[in-house]
Amino acid sequence: MTPDRLRPRTCAGSPLTALVTTLVVALAGLGISGCEPGASPEDAADLVLLNGKVVTVDPELGEAEAVAVRDNRITAVGSTSEIRRHVGTTTEVIDLEGRLAIPGFIEGHGHFLGLGNARLTLDLARTTSWDEIVALVAEAVAETEPGQWITGRGWHQERWDPAPDVTYDGVATHHDLSEVSPDNPVLLTHASGHASFANARAMEVAGITRDTPDPSGGTIVRDSAGEPTGFLRQAAQSIARRAQSAAEQEMTADEREQRFFRQVELAGAEALAHGVTTFQDAGSGFATIDRLRALAEAGELPVRLYVMVRGESQQAMDQRLGDYFMEGVGGHFLTVRSIKAAIDGALGTHGAWLLEPYTDMPETSGLPQTSPESLERTAEIALRHGFQLNTHAIGDRGNRETLDIYERVLGGEDGEITIDHRWRIEHAQHLHPDDIPRFGELGVIASMQGIHGTSDGPWVEPRLGEERARTGAYVWRSLIDSGAVICNGTDVPVEPISAIESFHASVSRMTRTGERFFPEQAMDRMEALESYTINCAYAAFMDDELGSLTPGKLADIVVLDRDILTIPEEEIPEAQVDITIVDGEVRFRR
Repeated sequence: MTPDRLRPRTCAGSPLTALVTTLVVALAGLGISGCEPGASPEDAADLVLLNGKVVTVDPELGEAEAVAVRDNRITAVGSTSEIRRHVGTTTEVIDLEGRLAIPGFIEGHGHFLGLGNARLTLDLARTTSWDEIVALVAEAVAETEPGQWITGRGWHQERWDPAPDVTYDGVATHHDLSEVSPDNPVLLTHASGHASFANARAMEVAGITRDTPDPSGGTIVRDSAGEPTGFLRQAAQSIARRAQSAAEQEMTADEREQRFFRQVELAGAEALAHGVTTFQDAGSGFATIDRLRALAEAGELPVRLYVMVRGESQQAMDQRLGDYFMEGVGGHFLTVRSIKAAIDGALGTHGAWLLEPYTDMPETSGLPQTSPESLERTAEIALRHGFQLNTHAIGDRGNRETLDIYERVLGGEDGEITIDHRWRIEHAQHLHPDDIPRFGELGVIASMQGIHGTSDGPWVEPRLGEERARTGAYVWRSLIDSGAVICNGTDVPVEPISAIESFHASVSRMTRTGERFFPEQAMDRMEALESYTINCAYAAFMDDELGSLTPGKLADIVVLDRDILTIPEEEIPEAQVDITIVDGEVRFRR
């Protein structure tokens, strides 16, 4: 690609007209379009995209060649000759040169500040052995003052080859890690976010010993002698995290503020580079929402955020949710109207709550992260305040319990459910076949992540057995056919934020081993695109403003270097984002 994609914003009527005209002619061979004055000032667009394949994701409009934008909204789509009429003297013109333009990708489930924070800590997502992790920590120790915490995220024991010689629950013990970091507390979060690994110093600071009881909803994994191995499952992480948080309180207010701004900056840049124009954050507490609101009102959020309230007590939510219902703050850059809850953990850490025991660990069926009774109280609070409820549920029992609660609470005394509540289940990774049609029947949105299916595929069958995996794991096709709405995403930083990777996973079901994970459950390409655009807009009550290139909607557009709807399937991962447009403004160019 030529680096000169910027178009002249000033054309006829300025002292530079002659020079600009000369440059336009000279650059025509480079595919850079100049201004073609024709529209009157009151009709002229601020931005037009010409000569492309514009997939509107609007069934009434279908495909077009060009699109016009004015005052941050789409004003017209049509043929190139039709849209040229919207070009005025100050219109920015982008020649698509046949490239694909689609609605901006909507990340349906991720952790916005978590993404930013992941760029400030050890990135363990690509590690393939325990020894590699130990080596990375040793390098970090050499650059860190004694006593300072070292954190990281992204490891997964299923990627370790070879596996450590001694393991408990498939995970190494802390001894090798502790040997290279005797004076620094180390806390390394599992890729799923539902477990962490602590070294000896971190456990000492946190007060974790052989006599420390397991907290409700969590497990301190222990060796055959009863000593903690360092592996902290689910709620047990909170013991170490409290110690880490206490250390962070020693930062000055200015240091904490600068860290927050840096997290937003890094997360925004990563999102824009991958064509993500709206990010559904799952979720944040009231204090963080206050800071995000200040940025939105100041026009300083890099992408649109749909934030779920998380980490607040039921009492606090019942008292304060009314003050936090927000729609379209800062020009539609911040919306808050949902609660994030969780009923179980992750399949990879044997924390997902199953109806029957794990095949590879028959002594357990997982465990609830919160009791069904507590989740039902949260659901009642959400309904009372007009908030959407989005519940993390991965195991088939976790999903069934959540669906049962939704049915009871939404049905009320007469049992009649208003379908447009748009309550969601986040992940919905493993379902009992009897519960699949309930999503469509109850109007519950399945907020799933295509890339999880192919990332997890190689070890799902060992966890569940062939029959349960085949009939209930990541069953996108079955859900769609039963009438359910699927909203796609990546759960970043659990997985990379790449919408293209998750799109490819959704249509191919191709795992890293080169095998297709029950390919009969794949989406077709248009379904996958809808799951990343209009479906996620619907899942956030934003389908009147986002999700398709329909005149009148906000101008969030992504330009790809190739057509992911038609190229050979194996070439989809090679597609790249060329341009990301948010609110009618180009915010990223490759």
